[in-house]
Amino acid sequence: MRKLWDNKVSRRKLLGGAAATGAALPVLHEVVPHRDLHGGTSAAQAAVEHHRQAHRGSGHLGAMGRVDARANGFDPHVIVRDFDEGTLRGGVREWDIVAQDREIEVAPGVKYAAWAYNGRVPGPTLRARQGERLRINFTNGSNHPHTIHFHGIHRDVMDGVPGVGAGNIAAGESTVYEFDAEPFGLHLYHCHSTPLAEHIAKGLYGAFIIDPEDGRPDADELVMVMNGFDTNFDRTNEVYAVNTVAFAYMDKPIRVKRGELVRIYLVNLLEFDFVNSFHIHANFFDYYPTGTRLEPRDFTDTVIQGQGERGILELRFPYTGKYMFHAHVSEFAELGWMGFFEVVD
Repeated sequence: MRKLWDNKVSRRKLLGGAAATGAALPVLHEVVPHRDLHGGTSAAQAAVEHHRQAHRGSGHLGAMGRVDARANGFDPHVIVRDFDEGTLRGGVREWDIVAQDREIEVAPGVKYAAWAYNGRVPGPTLRARQGERLRINFTNGSNHPHTIHFHGIHRDVMDGVPGVGAGNIAAGESTVYEFDAEPFGLHLYHCHSTPLAEHIAKGLYGAFIIDPEDGRPDADELVMVMNGFDTNFDRTNEVYAVNTVAFAYMDKPIRVKRGELVRIYLVNLLEFDFVNSFHIHANFFDYYPTGTRLEPRDFTDTVIQGQGERGILELRFPYTGKYMFHAHVSEFAELGWMGFFEVVD
């Protein structure tokens, strides 16, 4: 099958051209990058007017409409503050996780055949305290073999890697991962079945937080998993997001309080692109790479992360108002990875 495009430059042109002509596309035909609409030709001018009319009441150039969280089965506005501490049973912190095949909507009208942990992408944000004994009861409810690989320190047979210990878990089968929570910091988990890139890209991943024994200072805590979706399976992403749904925090910003400490657990789980990034407007943050040290490495407004890299950001907003955040890879922002904080008293 011939690819619709060979590189990301031609993809942007295709998206802009589709908006002008009304051509039907299998991917993101409703998301129109900003700069391609202002080329000065009559077709581009017509596209601009069409786009303005379509966005009345929206206030941004992004995906038209909203994704119905009830139909999707999860809501990025809930995920951003949702931390799953499991259940304590006999001194062991325990979770039940099921891998599932399910269709999700990653932008308005853009459906994606995903694999999901507990029915959501990203999977639940697992949270424990350093030194605790952890037990994860994993059931593969998918039609494909899957695993869970946890970043951290543990025995090889608990690593969720094919060929070691339980290895691949066949469809309908179950296994138990059990290990101690070490080291403290911000980690991640994901499927490690092959082909590895596809198993991660289709949605089998999540954030994994191990708090220090003495905890961290009180804060308004947020989890942001940077991800993307290859909607036509050419190993190139067509949609970018934080917590899966493109532009989710544009029309409905993340609300925080002026002067309050905000802590962001930022994880890069983007496949098919080497790096991702986070930039905050009109503010700076302390950055703790991997969260395994209690002193920040940087005071900055932009951080770049490779695949699987993560870190903790801490900041306070001194003024009320709306403050944008987005990937500083501009194309990622144009295709969904951007939003706002709304700062209130």
